[in-house]
Amino acid sequence: MVPVARGRDDAVTVLEPPGRPARRAARLTRNRDFLLLWTGSGLSALGARATSIGYTLLVYWSTGSATAASLVTFAALLPNLVAQLPAGALVDRWNRRSTMLVCTIGRVLGAGSVAAAVLLDAVRLPHLMMVAFLEATLGICYALAERAAVCAVVPRDHLGAAMAANESRANAASILGQPTGTVLYAVARFAPFLFATGVHLLSLVTLLFVRRDLRAPRPDGAAGGLIAQIREGVVFIWGKLYLRRALCLFAASNILFQVLGLGLVVLVKDRDGTPATVGLLLAVNSVFGMAGAMTSNAYLHRWGIRRMMIGIHVVWAVLMPLLVVAPGLVAVSVILALINYGAGIGNVAGMLYLLRTTPDELRGRAGSIFTLLSSGANSIGALFAGFLLDAVRIEVALAVVGATMVVIAVFAVLAFGTRAAAEAERAEVAAERADAERADAELAATAAGRDPHG
Repeated sequence: MVPVARGRDDAVTVLEPPGRPARRAARLTRNRDFLLLWTGSGLSALGARATSIGYTLLVYWSTGSATAASLVTFAALLPNLVAQLPAGALVDRWNRRSTMLVCTIGRVLGAGSVAAAVLLDAVRLPHLMMVAFLEATLGICYALAERAAVCAVVPRDHLGAAMAANESRANAASILGQPTGTVLYAVARFAPFLFATGVHLLSLVTLLFVRRDLRAPRPDGAAGGLIAQIREGVVFIWGKLYLRRALCLFAASNILFQVLGLGLVVLVKDRDGTPATVGLLLAVNSVFGMAGAMTSNAYLHRWGIRRMMIGIHVVWAVLMPLLVVAPGLVAVSVILALINYGAGIGNVAGMLYLLRTTPDELRGRAGSIFTLLSSGANSIGALFAGFLLDAVRIEVALAVVGATMVVIAVFAVLAFGTRAAAEAERAEVAAERADAERADAELAATAAGRDPHG
């Protein structure tokens, strides 16, 4: 889940600028470089999703140890903590197209090495952890470079349509990738990793045909040191009060999502399910996540981010304890689907906010810090999930998750239910409307051949 804020330090509302989304989307489909980036990134995401469930199935079905499975997941999520900040600064220094090419080549080699190890019956946990860590690190660099590169190939008034297309791509990769990984694993244990190798190669081909210069500008007087550049990005992100609060809340809840994710695998296996059952349930969750993302703007327009933050956490606090008493896998799937619907609501607005409020030369760093604060806790959660699920029964683990979510929801109400938060939201609505009216007036004046400032 990616929380979102907008504008100045006290901004808590996102408003979509006026326009014609259908027309913008139509123009976007004729943007050759954007389509190449979109396709290449989608293929990479599909391969990453297939291998993510492939690692879990390979380790857990072979050893029966939730701890061993969580160690691989921990290795794959650890770059969210240790690689985000340097990756963001380096992406702003390097040619983004070259960065994506190198990262894709590395992912081809990583997935291919796991496929070879399975074929040779030489699977070792340290090797899987190392490859998972490297693939995730390369994936972070790739995603930050691709996200920033979109702004180089898409006009500003097309960014909303581009972010919606990217979010649909991400959800489609989730819907198709993990079920594909489970089905391929059922066919042959090496198949998910061989599949990932192939789609990463196709992604590499699409990048070779991108024509646009994707390098970030280097403004005069910019800090030259890596640490100084990271600090600049931290100051930019941390200066937004309600974004800071939202990120802290979601960091806490993301730990619980890792327990739910591995807990689903444990539940299925304990109830004599198959890897295909895991894939089906994950696909259902991804569909609901996509539905949440598609309806996100409607919630933002109606409630604003302040009420969304309160509402999402309160709903989670109601739903997560219900998992303890859910009578079967169908009931569990329904509850998890609703939880994922809430998690998908803020994603499109979050990415649109980040790109519109960040200067081009800061987009890699801002994106890395944003991701670090919102999802970096996933690596800690993955490790915690394995030890918790091995130490106690799944029902006890789910009870711990539910009780913790209630506490987090209380903090959400305290953080976003104050009078100061409401006043900041009203001020931001007025400012956004004034900006939109001024932009419309300038556009109309330009179309009429007048000087809009004259």
